[in-house]
Amino acid sequence: MKHVRIITALVLGLSVSACASFETATRNAPLESATALAAKLPSAAVQSFAVQSYKVKVPRSLRVSEANTYYPLGDIVWRGDPIGDRHAQIGEIFITSMSQAIDGAQGALPVDAEIVLKRFHALTEKTRYTVGGVHSIAFDLILRDPETGLEVVPPRTIRADLKAYGGSKAIAAEQQGITQKVRITQHLENVLRSELAEPGSAPEGVTQLVAGLEVNPI
Repeated sequence: MKHVRIITALVLGLSVSACASFETATRNAPLESATALAAKLPSAAVQSFAVQSYKVKVPRSLRVSEANTYYPLGDIVWRGDPIGDRHAQIGEIFITSMSQAIDGAQGALPVDAEIVLKRFHALTEKTRYTVGGVHSIAFDLILRDPETGLEVVPPRTIRADLKAYGGSKAIAAEQQGITQKVRITQHLENVLRSELAEPGSAPEGVTQLVAGLEVNPI
């Protein structure tokens, strides 16, 4: 049974932060506060985190490109959903990935998590069905004490690039239901799970999915 009830809130229009926000409710299972647990454990002994609540921010300042070129200029390039609010679509991907990453996880230190998108550059149609490339994804991960709101570890910018399929391989994958959205969602789930289990453990640079696992490409 899942222990997290997701509540998504999309902030439309201009706001003080100029972001689209996607927030979740806290876990139902009672856990000791981060302050209490930190008092019992040396900081060096805390190797994993239990996410109590989280939110995803996709700043409206990030530029969206719908140009069907090999390398369009923009911060957000996404073709895995119908044309619409790309900021909201990317937020939903991160919500799904984080929800799956923390489901059943057994972390040591309770935290509230915040994801702030910096870049989400997937493939255009022209690139996907020819040469392929890299899904270039970057975001900040911030972990805070649920009681005080203070950061428990320094904010970390995570590069979650993923080797993208191209040409006949992309077509074959889609025929099996392995779309860009499926691959990226699973990839981000694995990256987030690694970061929460052991901060700094997620691999930097380009990775690819093989049989559902993250491996460094040859």
